[in-house]
Amino acid sequence: MTAAKKKEKPVAKVTEALYQAIRSPVITEKATMGSQYNQITFRVPLDARKEEIRAAVEAVFKVKVVKINTSIQLGKTKIFKGRKAFRSDRKKAIVTLAEGQTIDVSTGV
Repeated sequence: MTAAKKKEKPVAKVTEALYQAIRSPVITEKATMGSQYNQITFRVPLDARKEEIRAAVEAVFKVKVVKINTSIQLGKTKIFKGRKAFRSDRKKAIVTLAEGQTIDVSTGV
């Protein structure tokens, strides 16, 4: 063996767990402005890790992920017509794709 073989990452099978790691795309003005930087924003579970999110996006959408930033928005108490309600915590992942890669979030998966 004279030529060294490149180690390729095994492609993950698309399973129900991968679909649960990506709940929905975030369609807001700020999130859509990230498309000029090749970024897509997804709402993810609070316990999702970056490795799980990366595997899910790469397997489901068949794209190459360069970087992932996550942020948690803590819920807060709101008062509506004298009644208190508590908003739940949210976590979102901003996924940066490789150059030339795109995801069309306007269509269903």
